Amino acid sequence: MNRRGTAPAWFQGDTQRGIIVKTSELSEFDLYLFHQGTNYHAYEMLGAHFVERDGKKGVRFAVWAPHAKSISVVGDFNEWDTRVNPMTRGRDGEIWEVFIPDIEEGAVYKYAIEPQWGGPRIMKADPYGFYAEKKPNTASRVYDLSKYEWKDGDWFEQKKKESSYERPMLTYEVHAGSWRRTKDGEYLSYRDLADQLIDYVKKMNYTHIEFMPLCEHPFDGSWGYQITGYYAVTSRFGTPDDFRYLVDKAHENGIAIIMDWVPGHFCKDEQGLRHFDGQTLYESDNEQLAENWEWGTTNFDYGRTEVQSFLISNAMFWFEEFHIDGLRIDAVANMLYLNYGRKDGEWTPNKYGDTGNLEAMDFLKKLNESIFKYHPQALMIAEESTAWPLISKPVYMGGMGFNYKWNMGWMNDMLKYMSLDPIYRKWNHDKVTFSFMYAFSENFVLPLSHDEVVHGKCSLISKMPGDYWQKFAGLRTFFAYWIAHPGKKLLFMGGELGQFIEWNYDDSLDWHLPQQYPMHKKMLEYSRALNKFYCDHKALWQVDFDWNGFQWIDCNDNENSIVSFIRKAEDPSDYLVAVCNFTPEVRHGYRIGVPEKGSYIEVFNSDDEAFGGSGVKNEGEIKTEDVKWHDRDQSIVLTIPPMATIYLRHKGQLAAGRNSFDEAPAELEVRGHEEKSSADKAEAAEAKPKKTVRKRTAAKKAETSAEAPKEKPKRRGRPRMTEEEKAAAKAKREAEKAAKAEKAPKKTTRRRSAAKTTAKKTTRKTTKKTASKTAKAAAAES
Repeated sequence: MNRRGTAPAWFQGDTQRGIIVKTSELSEFDLYLFHQGTNYHAYEMLGAHFVERDGKKGVRFAVWAPHAKSISVVGDFNEWDTRVNPMTRGRDGEIWEVFIPDIEEGAVYKYAIEPQWGGPRIMKADPYGFYAEKKPNTASRVYDLSKYEWKDGDWFEQKKKESSYERPMLTYEVHAGSWRRTKDGEYLSYRDLADQLIDYVKKMNYTHIEFMPLCEHPFDGSWGYQITGYYAVTSRFGTPDDFRYLVDKAHENGIAIIMDWVPGHFCKDEQGLRHFDGQTLYESDNEQLAENWEWGTTNFDYGRTEVQSFLISNAMFWFEEFHIDGLRIDAVANMLYLNYGRKDGEWTPNKYGDTGNLEAMDFLKKLNESIFKYHPQALMIAEESTAWPLISKPVYMGGMGFNYKWNMGWMNDMLKYMSLDPIYRKWNHDKVTFSFMYAFSENFVLPLSHDEVVHGKCSLISKMPGDYWQKFAGLRTFFAYWIAHPGKKLLFMGGELGQFIEWNYDDSLDWHLPQQYPMHKKMLEYSRALNKFYCDHKALWQVDFDWNGFQWIDCNDNENSIVSFIRKAEDPSDYLVAVCNFTPEVRHGYRIGVPEKGSYIEVFNSDDEAFGGSGVKNEGEIKTEDVKWHDRDQSIVLTIPPMATIYLRHKGQLAAGRNSFDEAPAELEVRGHEEKSSADKAEAAEAKPKKTVRKRTAAKKAETSAEAPKEKPKRRGRPRMTEEEKAAAKAKREAEKAAKAEKAPKKTTRRRSAAKTTAKKTTRKTTKKTASKTAKAAAAES
């Protein structure tokens, strides 16, 4: 192996040649690039390929095994006899090859490797194999990747015209083996998922699907993170072409596909990469570097150039052969830190006496630069759990070269905050606001991933404190805050419907919940409506990575556990106001400063009765007042629903129609129902475009009468004024202030009588019929 960057003696080719053509022979140029760590399509050279040689059709097998004494290809075509098809060592002395005629697609094979030190032969699957046997069998299968005809040309043409930074990214994370099962408890195939999953994701208004690892792996309990076949999409769910069909179908429906990729460590099973030719090869000679004691796996040797070719080619393989749109790189911290998950004495500092893995750093930069050179629109997302700087900055700026990074700090802070009883949240208010100390230091994705709903951590809804109603209210509030927070979004399957039990990799999600329990159905409808609202409003995603897209209104109201802020699109006049109340108390007469004079409309409310909320809302136009508040000349007075997030927009924006990224008007009347009644549809068809108040029709009342208690007549009353507001009012002209105050009550609607606005009643614990019904539902679920 030559690491100095000079051509070896056996190489006689042209190093400047830019196009590599696959032939029946291994070219010297391909071999040279492979050993230099710059062959980014090594899968076209190594592995099993259908070729024609001397007029005969067959398969060329090639494998890198420099320490082997001899190698044979064995399989069902030669009755696993090591004497029949021996391989010959290539001119570089490290790659072995053989041509075997008349082998059919699907043939099962392995490499029988005789180590230099003698002993029994080692039976290995093909590191570059495109397909594998179903578990528990472990051999590779010959597969022809040249037959599939792609239909997603329009998708890629459209991608060239846009930047992912300025587009909505609402990712649905999926474990293919447990999203849904058949009635018999069997896996859905890739083609089943193409029909069922894609349809569901589209209806739920997600923009991306991120699959947990789909490379071949022997143990279901590893969730796919302990891989033996990096180039083989797992056969559990079908063939490589079946998976291509799934990707094609996603693109046809405007949905991008992200793959969870694991270049940090690999499985120790005997058919895999560990001690591949009888000695360390893909792993380091240094046991401290090679062993991953925390996960029981083996780390890659990033300093070995052939390993670089293997891994970068593998990333390229998924983009080019399977048309995926992005990779989420697992456990980047494990790659970057020599002491990650290790005790003192289990690691050695680098040459500078530091903890950084210099070879891994160089590899990641090389990986990202290579991918973006060939695929400029690719998504390269780092799961990096530390404060390592500049992860998502370009290499030329001193960064690691990814274009996105998971925000693990935000996730940990917010999940801890949301698990607190609302009584104690006022003393932990910084967990809501601290993320803005670093929110724009990276291009962040806000993940609510699979790691947070397993191993005793509870499901998302189970993390929420309080009774049955409050748990759903808390989750709705959290989701709406998450959507409004700067950064792209990711949610693990099951969170959208409020699944109570933790995720189980060996079982389906609880799809019966929204079918049998009204609150789960409404939670699913809420997720769908919130997702649509996100996609339809540029202010929530067009400027995610700098302060131009965000501005605080009030981040200091820890006493009430309320935050309010503004999200803005590239056009600063296109903005949205978000107010988040993290307690189950209604806040009447709550004043906030706003950017401009005029009227504001409440366009989304997580406390809407259609979503299982209490129905406290601000109806009609909320007119500004010339009362300075929060360092702004104009302010409005709101009724803040209990445990809820509301979004407001200026009336002038609604008239201008600044909403959708698809140039289609947003549906401002958010219902959240998956299927509207015919009466609802007729009403929507006759509604005026500017209508924003979500008043229920007679049909709607009939639809919900079985679940919701009868409402008492609406009553309008004067909002309570805070001491701070009173002090400000005294400084104003008393007569003018008194006259304006008389009009203020007409700007908010209070759906409860004065007696029902107390803390005891607004928590809806036991006094309403709906609460008793949902309590019974909770008991039934348990």
